[in-house]
Amino acid sequence: MTEPRAVLTRLTAECHALSWQLYRVSTELAELDRQLSAPSIPPAAAVPVIPVAAPYVPPSPAPSPTQVVPKPEVPVGASGWVGKLLAVAGVAVTLVGVVLLLVLAAQAGILRPQIRVVGGFVLSALLVGAAHRLHGRPGGRTGAIALAATGIAAAYLDIVAITAYYQWVPAAVGLVVAAAVGGAGLVLSRRWDSEHLGVLVLVPLIGLAPVLTGDIDLLLIGFLLALSATALPVQLGKDWTAMFGARIAAATLPLLTALVAVSGDDHRLLLGGACAVAAVLAVIGGLLVLPTSTRPGTVALLTAAGTLPVLAVGAVVGRAPATVLAGALSVVMLGIVLAHRALQPVAVQVFAALSAVAALIAVTTAFQGSVLAPVLLGMALLVAIAGQRSGVGRWVSAGFGFAGGIVYLGYAAPGTLISPTQMSIPDTVATLVASLLVIALVIAVARAYALADSTDPANAPILAVAGGALIGYAVTAFTVTAGVAVGGTGGGFLAGHMAATLCWITMAAVLLRHALRLADRGARTWAIAAGLALTGAATAKLFLFDLGTLDGMFRVAAFIVAGLLLLGMGTGYARSLAQQDER
Repeated sequence: MTEPRAVLTRLTAECHALSWQLYRVSTELAELDRQLSAPSIPPAAAVPVIPVAAPYVPPSPAPSPTQVVPKPEVPVGASGWVGKLLAVAGVAVTLVGVVLLLVLAAQAGILRPQIRVVGGFVLSALLVGAAHRLHGRPGGRTGAIALAATGIAAAYLDIVAITAYYQWVPAAVGLVVAAAVGGAGLVLSRRWDSEHLGVLVLVPLIGLAPVLTGDIDLLLIGFLLALSATALPVQLGKDWTAMFGARIAAATLPLLTALVAVSGDDHRLLLGGACAVAAVLAVIGGLLVLPTSTRPGTVALLTAAGTLPVLAVGAVVGRAPATVLAGALSVVMLGIVLAHRALQPVAVQVFAALSAVAALIAVTTAFQGSVLAPVLLGMALLVAIAGQRSGVGRWVSAGFGFAGGIVYLGYAAPGTLISPTQMSIPDTVATLVASLLVIALVIAVARAYALADSTDPANAPILAVAGGALIGYAVTAFTVTAGVAVGGTGGGFLAGHMAATLCWITMAAVLLRHALRLADRGARTWAIAAGLALTGAATAKLFLFDLGTLDGMFRVAAFIVAGLLLLGMGTGYARSLAQQDER
């Protein structure tokens, strides 16, 4: 049962809350009554609010980032070359010491051979190990390269000594091991991206290896060819021109020396094969290095230098092998020029010239005697026709033509045209064929130069005079040689000169006739000048030579026919001009 006091307290609280609610309701009702009983007042007019621009507050500058001052680069001192010079000197002196250890110590009986060889290998290993440790340190690159080059070269000389000097291992084993050691050094040069290391591995061997072998023989040549072949993959993707030159020198210099010093018939064919291998290495290396080289002209010239042993191999081998090697080189280089479109222009010129020189050597080696001139002139004619739009082709054609002309003048000398000379049948046939080829060659070369855009107009008179003189000489040589061959040194010689004079006048008439058909005024002027010059030369020959040399009916026939031809030329030329004026 609830206590009375608790009930009273609860009821008191509820009454208090109820009275508060009633008070609030009465207050709100009174306010509502006041609003309803008050009079209505119109609303006041709205006062326009004039916007006031906020004052401009300049933006606070962004805090500037802390500037990092770069550390100044340490300039390379002017004495930087001193370290390289001392390193190179150290390489040379150390290698000389290794040579003295291997050779002179043996001659003096100092230490046993095994100790000398092992000492050389130990020294090599220590030098290479020191190079590895030094390469990773600041400023240690130059010294590391020098130490590594010295160690690798010393190991290579040790291999040459045990193979060629002490003869402990066969030559084949020595070649394989030597190529492996040299290849390791070159791989290290590529890993360190150091052309100097590669050069320092190759160059000392060229001068020091012959000291151990005592002579430049096939064994030494094989060593250096193997080293040159091993160095080729290291150059891929690198612009290392000096390295390429060292490779070419390593293979070429010993071969050229051997070709000069060879005696007897021993190993001549093997030496020729070594020359072919050197040329193959040079050409393949040049094609692989040229795309990434910034000096294509130098690389192309070095490639051509690498083929010199093939061009000179005719001094030690027979005519047939020499012809095959030179001819193969010419064909290969010509194929490269025609097929390899990515070659730089300077490389194309060098390789084209090399192909021409090799072809010239092959032809002069294979052909001798009177047949040589027609062959050379025929080659010149083919090149002039095939390469008439190429400057290199024109120069090659001129070179072949010059060589063929020199041989041609050997048996068609001016003396044979002045005094009657009976030639042998081979010389007669060669003179007749070569004379026709000279005429065709001059015409082909003239056409090629006319089509060329780079021909200097100032040289046109010189070329025209030279071409006219060559054609006149070839025509005279042909007619006189044919006359002597048919009629002997008497009447045949006179008939030949009479025919030569008439041919000169006929050619002049053809030139004048051709000039009238030319629309270009400049070309017409040159054609007329050439025709008149040839007419003057024919007239001079008629009075200065034919009048005193020819006799009897030959003299009469020459003057009458020449006069009639000149009259016909004058009449025809005047008539043609009149017809052109009427048009």
